[in-house]
Amino acid sequence: MMSTKPTALHAGAALSTGRMGVQVNTTRKIALGTGILMIITFITSIPAQLIFYHPLLTDPATYIGGAGGDTAVQWGALLEVILVIANVGTAVVLYPIVKRQNEIVALAYVTERVLESVAIMVGFFSLLAVVTLRQGVAGAGGADTAARVTAARALVAVHDWTFLLGPGFLDGLGTGLLLGYLMYKSGLMPRGLALLGLIGGPLVMASGIAVLLGVFKAGAAGQVIATIPEILWELSVGLYLIVKGFKPSPIISG
Repeated sequence: MMSTKPTALHAGAALSTGRMGVQVNTTRKIALGTGILMIITFITSIPAQLIFYHPLLTDPATYIGGAGGDTAVQWGALLEVILVIANVGTAVVLYPIVKRQNEIVALAYVTERVLESVAIMVGFFSLLAVVTLRQGVAGAGGADTAARVTAARALVAVHDWTFLLGPGFLDGLGTGLLLGYLMYKSGLMPRGLALLGLIGGPLVMASGIAVLLGVFKAGAAGQVIATIPEILWELSVGLYLIVKGFKPSPIISG
């Protein structure tokens, strides 16, 4: 009678190979999704701050008294809604992988992204409130313009502080320090790239504290220089994971 052992062994090997294939496919999708979401954070955050919000942030008085400009602020707010979704998404999508390296740090990264997104939401809510103020000036024939300008400046100040402590300080802590640590220790990305996060994160945090304590103004040369490693790190995360995916690592070896 022919033995069934070889058949059983072949079936077991095929099942094992199938499981490995599914796991590799899943981790590749996670890497791709994380990379795409990281690039979306760039696409949405930069135009909102530097283009759509710029007239309001630089001169609230002219914005309140002038005509137009509301649509630009509203488009900027819409971009930041997408930014908030992508922000949280980068951490949630990546969590099943990086928790295998250090679950506490991985959970801290998710929490940081949520807190950062809350700060972003407070910021664009305040700017949308300025839009409502400007429309009120137009509807009232310019009455109480001075009071509305004062209120607009206060709301812009709220945005500026939330931007400093949200996408500034908290982002340096989360995407810089925490994610950099997870990628460095796990080997999911080249360690040379992960060092950008470990260096850039603390630099962004330090520059935010310096602005908070009045060492230099927001947007000063010192702060701009301090953010360069963090920008390069976040961009490299997005591009590397899209193009290459995760490097072979014990935490995804099954």
